[in-house]
Amino acid sequence: MARVIADPRAFLTTLFEAAVARADPMLCLAEHLPPKPKGRLIVIGAGKASARMGEVLEAVYGPCEGLIVTRYGYARPCKGIEIVEAAHPVPDEAGVLATQRILDLVRDLGPDDQVIALISGGGSALLCAPVDGLELADKKTVNAALLASGMPISQMNIVRKQVSAVKGGKLAAAVYPAKLLTLTISDVPGDDPSEIASGPTVGSTATAAMALAALKQWKVALPDDIMQVITNAPAPIAPNDPRLSTSETRIIAAPAQSLAAAAQLAGDIDVRILGAAIEGEARNLGQAHAALAMQIAAEKNTRPVLLLSGGECTVTRRGSGIGGPNAEYVLAAGHVLNGHPQIHVLACDTDGVDGAAEVAGAYAGPDMQDLAKAQRVCSQAALEENDAHSFFDKIGGQIVTGPTLTNVNDFRAILILP
Repeated sequence: MARVIADPRAFLTTLFEAAVARADPMLCLAEHLPPKPKGRLIVIGAGKASARMGEVLEAVYGPCEGLIVTRYGYARPCKGIEIVEAAHPVPDEAGVLATQRILDLVRDLGPDDQVIALISGGGSALLCAPVDGLELADKKTVNAALLASGMPISQMNIVRKQVSAVKGGKLAAAVYPAKLLTLTISDVPGDDPSEIASGPTVGSTATAAMALAALKQWKVALPDDIMQVITNAPAPIAPNDPRLSTSETRIIAAPAQSLAAAAQLAGDIDVRILGAAIEGEARNLGQAHAALAMQIAAEKNTRPVLLLSGGECTVTRRGSGIGGPNAEYVLAAGHVLNGHPQIHVLACDTDGVDGAAEVAGAYAGPDMQDLAKAQRVCSQAALEENDAHSFFDKIGGQIVTGPTLTNVNDFRAILILP
């Protein structure tokens, strides 16, 4: 007998919550901490999960000296580590000042000193130090242009590293010759440490030429003075740079682990993990996954089928609406499904923020188009305006979690009932 799922939305939401819980630093960080060093210990960090990571570290070590910069609303109580809140995804003055103070903290350390860096997604905007020749306003211009372009995160990071004095291993170079241990939560497809928060403590092969090629490919137009700085950017801190010889990096949580936790909770239904590192345009992926789901529904399965995927989608800005990649994925999928009676879709960002809105993502069931008609909204028009969050707000499809204090990127689930 096929398993009966009485409330598909609640079922999918529970799976999302399990994925988030698997990446909670409270559950996964302590085991990676070495014995507390006897000498001087400095704790630094940046990202949406970094304050939570600092909270866990002090639960093990006791009060520590240090400074962590996190997103507004994501602070946690620490006894010794100072927590500074700043803007994300576009940086602000608070992030610039906090980053400078972090650099001051690690300056002039010796080989007997230990630095622990707590890095998670969001750290790229929060850890903000413009290179010589640029100011905060220029960094805002770059970030805003990249976010609107649809460029994959890996290529965005290539550009970001050219205009930053801390990304691409430059923070690690500042820590040297002290010992450096970086504990990081991955929010990037493939879990490359050099991509998480643009790799402030990891060597990089990103070059100015690669950044210029990415900007050209994605038709990103930047002011001439910014382009000049990128063109003349110095060589990156290479992975074999001697200043990285005292540095170690460990990934403590990653998207694949969170998908596995959701799959385990799903129980005896037919779970199919499509991948934990899927990139691409959100609407295109939503349409493709909807088509796959309809194909599976036509196979007359006797058990529910669950499609899980992770990674990081992007949105090419076409309209002036309020949206994010997860909500746009669900909107595009629901538009294609057009009320298919067996299929339910949920997609959320595990940090609780989809795009720039304080909304984790969205859910769509077979009644999406009926609800839209009743509220006099149109899925096609919402797609054209990148207005997915407004659409789901009106039909009651938003998923709102508040700060989750972690970040392993997108969680997408499609349930196909028998």
